[in-house]
Amino acid sequence: MNARHPSIDAAILREFVTTVFVRLGMSDADAAIEAEVLVWANLRGVDSHGVLRLPRYLALFEQGEVKPRPTMRFERETAVSAILEADHALGPIAMTRAMDRAIEKARAAAIGWVAVRDTAHSGAVGYYALRAAAADMVGLVIVTSVPNMAYHGARAAGVATSPIAIAVPGATHAPLVIDMATAVAALGKIVQARNAGTALPAGWALDRDGNPTTDAAAAVLPLPLGGAKGAGLSLLFECVTSLLVGNPIISATLGEAPGDRRHRQNAVAVAIDIAAFTDVAGYKANVDALAAAVKALPRAAGCDEILVPGERGDRILVARHRHGIPLPPGTLRGLIEIAARLAIAMPPLIDAS
Repeated sequence: MNARHPSIDAAILREFVTTVFVRLGMSDADAAIEAEVLVWANLRGVDSHGVLRLPRYLALFEQGEVKPRPTMRFERETAVSAILEADHALGPIAMTRAMDRAIEKARAAAIGWVAVRDTAHSGAVGYYALRAAAADMVGLVIVTSVPNMAYHGARAAGVATSPIAIAVPGATHAPLVIDMATAVAALGKIVQARNAGTALPAGWALDRDGNPTTDAAAAVLPLPLGGAKGAGLSLLFECVTSLLVGNPIISATLGEAPGDRRHRQNAVAVAIDIAAFTDVAGYKANVDALAAAVKALPRAAGCDEILVPGERGDRILVARHRHGIPLPPGTLRGLIEIAARLAIAMPPLIDAS
């Protein structure tokens, strides 16, 4: 348990967040999905994509950039593919539906590829990739958004911090899952540092004038992971999502005045049926063997244990189910303000002491 901050039980937080989204006009079912995805991120230690985001979501509703009850529909369906017109839905609602349809198609045709057009903030995308892994499939998710990251060599936003997640099932080992932005650090991590009052590591971000900064309060632009590599990945992610659904974001947004820009995203959810390629039990056993082999590698100086993708989050999940989810001052303040604005009782906290 985090000794510095009060915590909250995951089930209580989930109920609170569900109530928030119902008050904002969402259906009970959609509000529950939204709460599940946000609290899941907190439980796994991805606090940058958890309930810290609630004030931003409230602003998106108030500005009319998302619809509480979108009219989503599947278009251009084939045996293996489809486009989900999300109609300005919040990301978790659209992405859950997209991955479920991709899984359905993969069961019948080995691969399911569902592109998502016009959604908003999809949260921690590893959640959707793991949805496929739970169905004995390989899951892959890519999300693109408005330019909010410096392009390599530029002092201004040119691409998005577009994340990618891949998940595969194990046998006795938990699924392997990687969920990463194409930035050195996602914007949410910068907000998290700002809320906690901590400095940023060097090389994370630029300030408003395009200069490097370690001041979280001054940071506005994350830098791409690996320089040209992260920037190039983000640019090509735009090509396999936004351009593929006829809804360009980056080129269109860079031509707009800053005041005219609205938040929007496109995405793709892919499911690959392992059984169409090999024996499922054998595949999962091989995933276990791979994880064990990597963990048995000679450790570098100062490394106590070698971790495989997803392992850190799995351990945090166990601890936070037991001790609660810590709420840094900025995150807690945001929840209190939202509760007051929407006339919702603030849920009980676990004292940090």
